[in-house]
Amino acid sequence: MHGLMMDFPLTLSAILRRAETLFPHKPVVSRRADKSIHRSTYAEIGSRARRLAAALRALGIRPGDRVATLAWSHSRHLEAYFGIPLAGAVLHTLNLRLHPDDLGYIATHAGDRAILVDATLLPLLERFRSAVPDAKLIVMGDGQPAPAGMLDYESLLDTGSAAFTEPEIDEREAAAMCYTSGTTGRPKGVLYSHRAIVLHSLASGLSCAMGLREDDVALPVVPMFHVNAWGLPFTAAMAGAAQVFPGPYLDPTSLLELMSAERVTVTAGVPSIWAGILQALDAKPGVYDLSSMRTMLVGGAAVPPAILRGFQERHHLRVLHAWGMTETTPLGTVAELPSDLASAPIEERYRYRCTQGQPAPFVEIRARVADSDVPWDGKTMGELEVRGPWVASAYYGDDSTDRFTADGWFRTGDLVTIGPRGTVEIRDRIKDVIKSGGEWISSLAIENALAGHPAVAEAAVIAMPDAKWGERPLAVVVFRPGASATPEELRAFLAPHFVSWALPDAFEIVTEIPKTSTGKMQKSVLRERFGSAGA
Repeated sequence: MHGLMMDFPLTLSAILRRAETLFPHKPVVSRRADKSIHRSTYAEIGSRARRLAAALRALGIRPGDRVATLAWSHSRHLEAYFGIPLAGAVLHTLNLRLHPDDLGYIATHAGDRAILVDATLLPLLERFRSAVPDAKLIVMGDGQPAPAGMLDYESLLDTGSAAFTEPEIDEREAAAMCYTSGTTGRPKGVLYSHRAIVLHSLASGLSCAMGLREDDVALPVVPMFHVNAWGLPFTAAMAGAAQVFPGPYLDPTSLLELMSAERVTVTAGVPSIWAGILQALDAKPGVYDLSSMRTMLVGGAAVPPAILRGFQERHHLRVLHAWGMTETTPLGTVAELPSDLASAPIEERYRYRCTQGQPAPFVEIRARVADSDVPWDGKTMGELEVRGPWVASAYYGDDSTDRFTADGWFRTGDLVTIGPRGTVEIRDRIKDVIKSGGEWISSLAIENALAGHPAVAEAAVIAMPDAKWGERPLAVVVFRPGASATPEELRAFLAPHFVSWALPDAFEIVTEIPKTSTGKMQKSVLRERFGSAGA
């Protein structure tokens, strides 16, 4: 017998209605470009999002049209997060850290019909504006008039009605899109349906993921232009949690001041951000009051154990490691400590918390080598493949199928082991693993170990061509200010943890390691720079 259930659409409109009706008073705090603090509420966000939707429809934006944002993290961006999908259009967050040529390509490929742009980012827009000559340009400024030929955001909102009734939207229609950072080849577009984002928000709010509650104060350090700030703005709105946005100020001091002043309880960002914050806390112990902080989510790259331990042991702050990708919206796995490990020896607990953890509800995993599943023994490596209701099944406007299997799984490009309890541990990116004399050497394992050396601020390990062994590891190291170590000392530090043939043949000392727009190390640049070493 079929169960008779209401056909209730899972759309972002439902999340917004919940936030503005149940939690209208809850604050949304933003640091603006002039460093002033702007305070709003969910009631105001909801009203302004509806006015934006009405104004966009009046401008000729139709269901399915892409409306881009070129903006930092702030309350107006949150209005766009809801207002654009409410109009039936697709929110397209442009990554302002990309090269203008890439931004021009992405805006053209997406077919952006309009762009909402921060006034401070107009110089960047000018560098690729010619790629989208017909797009309507809407400037989010603070009182200054919009340049000729552009619309002012606040004036546009004045033309829209807060009584706007959104069109009926199929939950499977696109609500948002992001492009991958394009570390190899051109960036690729990933569409997120209303249904995917709503289910992602529900799962993210569970205690086995971010565990967001109504009494939380959430500050996404990960920018709103990067995979929807990992979905945190949507999840926080659903939970009724207060939100704090740092604007363009992502330096450790600005972030720590904001976290302390606003009593932030949950935050999220990439390891390079937390490395800087840990250094700032170590340099000025007791200056910043983070006693309200409950969870610091780290993702986007593997967290070095030294960072996790440093926060825990020196500052009593809990770091939660998670894994995901643009193609997974991005929630994939979370390293929440299982209850049966709560009383395990400290080293065993640290070891688990540095893995990528178990898959979130409704995310299913497998690891494969040559079309065969590898056993969940924690030892056998294979490429991680995932599927789930918020995992992409194709790229936008792209017929290539090399990342998607015939039976409906997404190939992540991560080389992993999976433990008996489904614990994922990334050993390397497939393109970064070093193949030496027929054996695999994990660049990630060496990097994490080097990060534990007291003189090392950051390390990247790359494969160098070798006539005898095929490839050999080269370590590229950045020292902490005022610190140094010899290659012999670094090798000796690594030696107890690795077999001798896995140790780097050489060490290169640099002042910084190049990174992508999302904070990931650009090993391709290092390979080009040091490509002749060891050959």
